[in-house]
Amino acid sequence: MKYNWRRRLAPYLFISPFFVGYAIFFAYPMVWALYLSFFKKSGVGSIPRFIGVKNYLNLLSDELFLKALGNTTYYAAGSIFLIVPAALGLALILVAPRLRWRELFRLLFFSPNITAGVVVAIIFRLVFEEDYGLINNYLLAPLGIDHVRWLREPLAIMPAIILMGLWHYTGVNALYFMAGLQNIPSEVKEAATIDGATRWQVFRYITLPLLRPVLIFVLTFAIIGSYNLFGEPSVLVGPEGGPRNAGLFMTMYLYLTGFRFLELGYASALGYALALIIFVLALLQMRILGVFRED
Repeated sequence: MKYNWRRRLAPYLFISPFFVGYAIFFAYPMVWALYLSFFKKSGVGSIPRFIGVKNYLNLLSDELFLKALGNTTYYAAGSIFLIVPAALGLALILVAPRLRWRELFRLLFFSPNITAGVVVAIIFRLVFEEDYGLINNYLLAPLGIDHVRWLREPLAIMPAIILMGLWHYTGVNALYFMAGLQNIPSEVKEAATIDGATRWQVFRYITLPLLRPVLIFVLTFAIIGSYNLFGEPSVLVGPEGGPRNAGLFMTMYLYLTGFRFLELGYASALGYALALIIFVLALLQMRILGVFRED
């Protein structure tokens, strides 16, 4: 009896470190933040005062929150309509049958993803520099275009951050698409070509439908990553978002509210609002792509 009891207990002892760490570093903070979001708490040592859903209602009239939400959604749209299509186009090129040095190109395009976001932001601060930056001096100047104040002009800050994301994340998303493209049977495409289908028709009616699981995965993580982006824009334009808060993201506003202004209750409400937005958008895009479609 004692031996059997030890045998049954042993697996749980081996997996317990994960659950203990999960409870301490994730479950408890998540529950505590939900509790705190219904209270007014300013400062670490202050006594929380219950205010109900007032923190959540205040978000609807908070100009900085709405500004951060608009900027983050702007970047998310850039990820969906620019970075993801660019990654798909790159993947189609990299799976071309006659492409030489395919493995080298895979390594080169994946290498930005293993670079820390802070390092990428520091590099792009030099790339976007107004007087001696790479883009102004070597791309725009030869075309006769005046120097753009990428990190000082409010209208140029978000395009600059999207361009940085294009360089940083296109390669890794292209590898995801390559894995999906290589799993599509070539016989299906050949049969469609023999039946008279054009390349566009093969791509539209065969490649894209069979690539849908990978597309859903990439789009879902693009949305989650966009709304959780913090390091790159913080280093590129500062935690306040630059001039007129033009580069302020929701995670940056959450950081400012919780760790600089010490409005812990309001910051908790911000965090749960962010989580709810991500959840709703992920469900919406999966619904659009037919994940929950009834057969």
